[in-house]
Amino acid sequence: MRTLFIGDVHGCAEELNALLAACGWRPDDRVVLVGDLVAKGPDSAGVVRCARERGLLAVRGNHDAHVLRWHTGRAPEGKKLGKEHRQVLETLTADDWTYLEAQPLYRRFPDLNVLAVHGGLVPGVPLEAQRADELLNLRSIAPDGTPSKRVDGGVPWASCWKGPELVIFGHDAMRGVQQHSHAVGLDSGCVYGGRLTAYVMPEGRLVSVPARRAYVDVNGSP
Repeated sequence: MRTLFIGDVHGCAEELNALLAACGWRPDDRVVLVGDLVAKGPDSAGVVRCARERGLLAVRGNHDAHVLRWHTGRAPEGKKLGKEHRQVLETLTADDWTYLEAQPLYRRFPDLNVLAVHGGLVPGVPLEAQRADELLNLRSIAPDGTPSKRVDGGVPWASCWKGPELVIFGHDAMRGVQQHSHAVGLDSGCVYGGRLTAYVMPEGRLVSVPARRAYVDVNGSP
């Protein structure tokens, strides 16, 4: 069975369909979206509908988690909902929400010795002890070993990951595609005008398609 791991789609439904076509997607392929299906891009509902209708798997990203908190009435008190997330709340159907809420923080694929997660894993910490906040938001490891959400907070966490599983992740558009000995990062900034990238296994091949345009700048403005 082929497995296609796909980086942060962020509502870029046209690019998702183009990437599946570029990979020669077939219904018997296993497809895994590594989080942030929604927000920032033009068609979050279209992305979730595509995932539902084609039977794609996913892990939860930080933006997915954010809109789910609002949808289920667990939004932080006193916080306002930004425009990019309000659009998601206004356009997703009940079936879309059911799909999004069913996605876990990580998925294991023993047949490939792969673990998929959106943000990252703190090296040296057992999987069951990893904090949800880091699974969703981790980017770097500081010199003293402290995990950080910031790109400038140290070295890429994936460069410190020693396995044994290969971790395939997203979330880090600033660093782009990353290929380390035991980790592959797939966020190539599609929503910012970059590319949408897949990692095809078992052959270990990268496939990408260009964004139709930049939907937001790197600071999140349209």
